[in-house]
Amino acid sequence: AWVIIREARFGIVAAVIAAFGRVIAEVGISMMLGGNAKGFTRNMTTAMALEYDKGEFVLSVALGIVLLTVSFGLNIFFNYIQGRARV
Repeated sequence: AWVIIREARFGIVAAVIAAFGRVIAEVGISMMLGGNAKGFTRNMTTAMALEYDKGEFVLSVALGIVLLTVSFGLNIFFNYIQGRARV
């Protein structure tokens, strides 16, 4: 099983990256299904949308920068894992 997972790591990591991208970008589905209750169902994207609607543009942009930093960091990490090869 370990050999199969090692051979399929490119596809596995690609699927994880695609899933992460879908999860991090979903604002509408979070609002529809989870709502935006502070402390219970609020996530980063719904908080950004709420702050934007309230007119707090600086806080909304700051949350967006944090979200982008986390997203870029994880993508770099996944890219490192995918590109790493044992000889």
